[in-house]
Amino acid sequence: MRQRARSVEDKSRRAADLLDAAEALAVELGGVRYITLARVTERAGLHRTGVRRYYASKEELLLELAERGWGQWRDAVQDEVVDRDGLSPTRIAAVVSETLVALPVFCDLLTHVPLNLEGDVDIERARRYKTNAFAAHDEIVTALDRVSGMTAEQISGLLAVAITLAAGFWQVSHPTPTLAALYEEVPRWGHVALDFAPRLDRALAAYAIGLTGPARPEDAS
Repeated sequence: MRQRARSVEDKSRRAADLLDAAEALAVELGGVRYITLARVTERAGLHRTGVRRYYASKEELLLELAERGWGQWRDAVQDEVVDRDGLSPTRIAAVVSETLVALPVFCDLLTHVPLNLEGDVDIERARRYKTNAFAAHDEIVTALDRVSGMTAEQISGLLAVAITLAAGFWQVSHPTPTLAALYEEVPRWGHVALDFAPRLDRALAAYAIGLTGPARPEDAS
């Protein structure tokens, strides 16, 4: 069992260790819904009451993990396009999809944030999450706008759809044990649970093409 953190640096490192433990458990257990503070503190090597010095609740810890996910997504997109230019709408969609798929816990959290995490913390913690999430979103838009012919408005629309679809598709593709057993009995029902990445790729490519394709006559009226 680790000793109590004393310095600011130690406390920051301990808080990050708790986030790492939560992320690892989410991957191992099949989703953040299975995470408990007891499991997180045990994985991080802390006393079970120690987590309260860093996060007031499980919801606050998971919201912090989602906030970190926004930064990871922003960094991944920026790294992917840093030396590129002239990307087509479908290629932009692929960048968005591929970087999201590489962050499975973030995709999972995108469902839980609006359902309960934002509403179950105090207003200042919710404000900090919104501020940092929107800042990361805007940096992603800027990075993609720089390397494509899409407008910032179109990219923002693509991201909104990507976030919604990634959240929903991830949940469907990671069924609970009850649903997993049901899908074994009726494979046809479970087909959609097998193709999270390709389904997201196709949907975002189609949306990007629709956003940037020629306007229909009725759209101009």
